[in-house]
Amino acid sequence: MNIVVCIKQVPDSAQIRVHPVTNTIMRQGVPTIINPYDLFALEEALCLRDRFGGTVTVITMGPPMADTSLRKALAYGADRAVLLTDRFFAGSDTLATSFALSQGISRLAAEAPVDIVFTGKQTIDGDTAQVGPGIAKRLNLHQLTYVEHIDSLDLEAREITVRRRAEGGVQVLKTGLPCLITMLEGTNSIRFASMDDMFRAARTRLDKWSAKDAGVEDMQKCGLRGSPTVVKKVFAPSPRTEKAKIIDIAGLEPAQIADAAIETLFEANPELHEDLRAFASGA
Repeated sequence: MNIVVCIKQVPDSAQIRVHPVTNTIMRQGVPTIINPYDLFALEEALCLRDRFGGTVTVITMGPPMADTSLRKALAYGADRAVLLTDRFFAGSDTLATSFALSQGISRLAAEAPVDIVFTGKQTIDGDTAQVGPGIAKRLNLHQLTYVEHIDSLDLEAREITVRRRAEGGVQVLKTGLPCLITMLEGTNSIRFASMDDMFRAARTRLDKWSAKDAGVEDMQKCGLRGSPTVVKKVFAPSPRTEKAKIIDIAGLEPAQIADAAIETLFEANPELHEDLRAFASGA
């Protein structure tokens, strides 16, 4: 079984700052990490590889320094890593990114048919959740988004059954291979890197592909040229001015604590009390 996992190197969101004058993200000096949601996808791919055999290839698009995240993925147990890096990719939005990654995956598929493509549900820097479905559309793959568990995989019948989290419940879906799966957070825990895999990751020569190497023929679909999205402004939310209200619960029973909390809530939001009264009366 041949599995491809798309990952992204992103700034550590806990240390991102916004420039007070230009309102742009200040990336200088901010450490980078593997997008946390992609780690759930990587672990799921590794679990399937361990169970059914095959290979796991991680692929990313980014500057040369993105090889750090690829080597970390190799240390976790991935078999191969591919870096798409080219000045033509600079400034890509989700449309151009999905195009570049789909071209890279197509080249991998030409070497050996790809059974499953994994991605995280979204990235912490963009939060659009568009790249995974974009890749599926470009490669004509069945897409299973927001997957929380893989129930079964039948390689002979070329079928996979998953549980997908949806509004109001969970959907159980079955589809054929090849397919693309975006994994939800909290579905698993990334394994510890073994010493052997860490040494292998340090020694491995990564595959670094330019746009031409990836098979891109129309450069107008790459980078800023192929990105219709325009970011007008980036800003940090204004800090809240109101302070938390402290409720003295000394000597109160649990039921009295609940009543005090509800009463405080209604005092701060009188319109909520009226809305609940109207709802209860059926108005």
